[in-house]
Amino acid sequence: MSKEVAAAFDAIRKIKNVKATLTALGTQIEAKDLGSVLLAVEAAHRAAKSAGTRRIISTVRIDERLDKDQTLQDKIRSVKQKLKK
Repeated sequence: MSKEVAAAFDAIRKIKNVKATLTALGTQIEAKDLGSVLLAVEAAHRAAKSAGTRRIISTVRIDERLDKDQTLQDKIRSVKQKLKK
């Protein structure tokens, strides 16, 4: 599936105002608005289809903070600070 994953990830990277991070178990997508995230998911599906996949299963978990701005890096930094203690 690496060919299809690469195609999907590449499509996500091309979406304006979306930051994508590839991990061993999935792709993290970060954007200021929900519409951009959903556009990235749609682009990933289109790319996987174009790469020849016969089935696509996506699991999407959305963490939308309304009380403050927080990036994925902010979350990692918070955990690392606690590990130092």
